[in-house]
Amino acid sequence: MVRRGRPGPCRHEADDFQARNLQFVNDFNEANSAIADKQAGALRTAGDRIVLDNIGAVGDQDTLLLDSASKSTVGRVYIGNAWIQGNVDFIFGRASAVIDKSAIRLVKRYDGSSGGYVAAPSTAAGKKGFLFINSNITGDVSSRSFYLGRPWHAGGDASLDPQAIVRNTDLSAAIKTTPWTDMSGFSWKDDRFGEYKNTGAGSGAAGTDRPQLTDAQAADYEIADWLGGWQPSA
Repeated sequence: MVRRGRPGPCRHEADDFQARNLQFVNDFNEANSAIADKQAGALRTAGDRIVLDNIGAVGDQDTLLLDSASKSTVGRVYIGNAWIQGNVDFIFGRASAVIDKSAIRLVKRYDGSSGGYVAAPSTAAGKKGFLFINSNITGDVSSRSFYLGRPWHAGGDASLDPQAIVRNTDLSAAIKTTPWTDMSGFSWKDDRFGEYKNTGAGSGAAGTDRPQLTDAQAADYEIADWLGGWQPSA
């Protein structure tokens, strides 16, 4: 499913939506100087109990919006065996989403430069955000040019508590040694970002700028914890 030009993303807002063996592509050319806003999403979900299995979500900026119906509702999403490609905040939103066994591909900007952010969660307080697990993050981009993520306080909402956890995932040298950064005046250190047992040239030891879960903490950051009793159907 290809979005031509610069339309909005494919939208699926109902609960229990499933997509399997599909490609969602937005092929908008960022080099089009007549358009200043470079956002061009490929897919948006806003329901609960969403399954995206063996799908592709391909774009540049804001590729995949994983949302919920409202700040007060839960939008659980399970993504498995996917190919997700982009450069700026290309996995974003307030859903409680698991990205499992997937290939996260980093691509250069339209001008050939490297640099961007994998995730921009806008998680509501008291809810779970993004869990990347058993995956790999790489791309044909410059070394140490991409952040794993930054906190999106949509609309300047200070009550949000963005969360992204990257665990048991292979990180290429494209990932910065300080993988999290601030956004629009909000510090990532005031929100919930962390790693656990990642591997690859882009992984690193625990530090002030690179928080790591302990083994005891990681026991509560499993797929089942994110899905809250829901088991996606095969």
